[in-house]
Amino acid sequence: MHWEPNRQLQLRIITAVVLIALLPFAFVYTFVFAMNTIGIVLLEALTERPWPGEFYIDPVFLSILVVGGIGIQLRYGSNRMLSSLNARVVDANTYPSLHARVTRLAWQAGIPAPTVAVARNSTPNAFAVGSVRGPGTVVVTTGLLETLTDEQLDSVLAHEIAHLANRDATVMTVAWILPTITYYLALAAGYVLYGLARIFGSGGVRSRGSGDGRAIVVAIGAIIISALVTLAISALFWAASVLMHRVISRYREYAADRAAVSLTGDPLALASALETIDGTMSEIPDADLRALDGGTEALYFAPLEARTFDSAELVSTDIFPDTHPKTRSRIQNLRSLAGEVT
Repeated sequence: MHWEPNRQLQLRIITAVVLIALLPFAFVYTFVFAMNTIGIVLLEALTERPWPGEFYIDPVFLSILVVGGIGIQLRYGSNRMLSSLNARVVDANTYPSLHARVTRLAWQAGIPAPTVAVARNSTPNAFAVGSVRGPGTVVVTTGLLETLTDEQLDSVLAHEIAHLANRDATVMTVAWILPTITYYLALAAGYVLYGLARIFGSGGVRSRGSGDGRAIVVAIGAIIISALVTLAISALFWAASVLMHRVISRYREYAADRAAVSLTGDPLALASALETIDGTMSEIPDADLRALDGGTEALYFAPLEARTFDSAELVSTDIFPDTHPKTRSRIQNLRSLAGEVT
């Protein structure tokens, strides 16, 4: 097999880029519409007077914000992801073998050698972060280096190099923003409604006069309606942005698996690496697994989902559910490729 661009992945990347640009506009203007309909009615009820004018956001100003936000994420997103995992950039003197492997595989893929970073974590995993300022970064955990054989490690590194060569790592570095924002907005609205339900359930709202009573009822009604509208809009766009995420996230894993085989010529080594990581994950301390949680899970070589944890569920799998194909399916796919390698 030989390296070649994946045309279907490129089409999915283009689609994802268009959605990344358009969804923030749709999200903001949906809120503006809600403010000009439901919001103005609530304001008039609270102030007991007509509300002059309506809410408006200049599309040019919003365009600057959206483009600026995407630009900031492209420029600084990789640093944020590395710092969130306490991953440190390492040089060839510290990890000579790792650097040599990454450099060789990058040369085979026809891209500049990426930066190499290591996160001290016993969970065997890896991911690639794209960048507009350079060739990107390949991040591995110490657990990965300690768990895999040389052939397995090469195959995993080739998988991450493929993400950089295919440019999908750069798109995924930006694509997490809207799902994360809308998820936490919906969560905040849900907590407001939950708090009010607790207050009403305990009989905590009382008034001394009819005037005060009306004002309180109107204010509480406005809060409830505002929270419900925020919850509905945020949940809608969270679902839309997750669908956008899935346009690329699952397919890119299959594409990177196949490209890794093109680079190493050894599909069984990658299948074996997946099996080893999958079998080891249940033995990892809960604290180390949670250290990898926080919004970057969609980038990992192996998913953290479907695991048993000692405490609450993972944030990552709430925001980005089912970002990876089933590991079993990836392994079967790789074994089927073994007959194609000459």
